Amino acid sequence: MKPASYEYHRAHDLEHALELLGELGEDAKPLAGGQSLVPMMNFRLARPSALVDLTRLDELRYLRPEGDGLRIGALTTHRAVEKATGLGGFGVLSRAARWIGHYPIRSRGTIGGSLAHGDATAEWCVLAVLLDARIVLRGPHGERTVPAAEFFHGFLSTAAEPGELITEVVFPHPAPRAALTEFAQRQGDFGLVVVAVALETEDGHCRSARVAAGGVGSAAQRLPAAEQALARTELTERALTEAARAGVAELEPPEDIHASAEYRRTLTATLLRRACLEASA
Repeated sequence: MKPASYEYHRAHDLEHALELLGELGEDAKPLAGGQSLVPMMNFRLARPSALVDLTRLDELRYLRPEGDGLRIGALTTHRAVEKATGLGGFGVLSRAARWIGHYPIRSRGTIGGSLAHGDATAEWCVLAVLLDARIVLRGPHGERTVPAAEFFHGFLSTAAEPGELITEVVFPHPAPRAALTEFAQRQGDFGLVVVAVALETEDGHCRSARVAAGGVGSAAQRLPAAEQALARTELTERALTEAARAGVAELEPPEDIHASAEYRRTLTATLLRRACLEASA
């Protein structure tokens, strides 16, 4: 299908982009990599009155270590993170980027666009929740920062207000023992379930764990029951299998044509075990 008619505007810098969005009204949409928005427009699931092209905003393309943390500009592509070196305790970001779509998608899609889209199974959304990321937004009323745990409100719904743009995502603390894994029906498809973990280990045991998942609810979310089940667990495959099953036993994932709730629950436990083994190694 073809998209409904719309106006096209190209922003020259961030201030120009915000000015255009303010003038064009709430029905205007920013266009970053276009890997989420354009397909929705083609299927008439989104009908913006205007697009504001952000592709010339080079000031929003960067990976910048700062203290113990890492700041990533909103227009940084998935591929740029995938091939980045020297990320230290944030190596999980590079490893996770390989799960995103196919090479052309990773080459054009952006971190900011993925976060703004707010898909529950998007790798960046799950990692943002896992690592306590902060989402920085600029809009008509200035700049504000929203914790990732408060940014994703539900199905394709976020805390971003009309006229606001995500300018960067801040990962405040390194996670040297972290991993993300997922399962999709075909390589490059959206994951049925995505699981990410960050572990603190000592003498072959898990001292504490952070667990986030996508595909088990309307938004990416932490799994506190799984975190408690993994704490003080021996880092063996058998022990992790038992802890993972116990941690997801009370999950109530959605059902659809792709998977039942029970299948998603079992899949979550399997992926959680795999992620823990990868992180611990």
